[in-house]
Amino acid sequence: MQDYREVMVQVKYDVILFDADDTLFDYKQSESYALREAFKQFGMPEGFEDCASTYNEINRGLWRELELGLISSAVLRVERFARLFAAHGLKLDPESFSAAYLFHLGAGTGTFLIEGAAEVCKELSGCSLAVITNGIKEVQYSRIQDSPMRDAFAHIIISEEVGSQKPEPGIFDHAFAKLGLTSEDKRSVLIVGDTLTSDIQGGISYGIDTCWFNPHGKSGDPGIIPTYEIKALSELMSIVGRK
Repeated sequence: MQDYREVMVQVKYDVILFDADDTLFDYKQSESYALREAFKQFGMPEGFEDCASTYNEINRGLWRELELGLISSAVLRVERFARLFAAHGLKLDPESFSAAYLFHLGAGTGTFLIEGAAEVCKELSGCSLAVITNGIKEVQYSRIQDSPMRDAFAHIIISEEVGSQKPEPGIFDHAFAKLGLTSEDKRSVLIVGDTLTSDIQGGISYGIDTCWFNPHGKSGDPGIIPTYEIKALSELMSIVGRK
């Protein structure tokens, strides 16, 4: 893996593709807020404390299945609550609960940014910025619109609308088409994301440089080697060639 501090010739990227959850937005904080508020709405103020651990385990597994193309996001958004309620013996309607959860997840009060996200996007205004996410469309549109980054992105590419998710090449094809890029432009494109198996593997397979946002120092994967690894979004400025 290349350390940007050791790059002798400054690389300049013209296009930055950002993942959304846990790269620009603090998904864990938003998720906890939305789950807590949804349980309150359904008359169970203690529901979050009772069910959070089970939900997190179920949700992680289903997002992995989505990444592998085994389920759709439409299935994921309801199935996670169906499994949660079955595990805890709760007589709640998963579809109605999912709607409440997604409302709170996308609401302005439930939007929490990763440190430095808004500042970095502003400083990178000389680049063409886009979001490329496997997230749920109404949540992503709402939270971006309610954030200081509402005008930062040329395009927002969401797997639900494209019909392809990271790491599949189809979502990158769509992003390139939207941005007016060709295969010859790949050298000037960088994807930034927190997930090795979707963001980084997707970028590697598509032939673009990758930056793994790893603020907590997670162990890497010897089979998935990013071009760069950073702990803070502010480190992007030196990589991109804007400072």
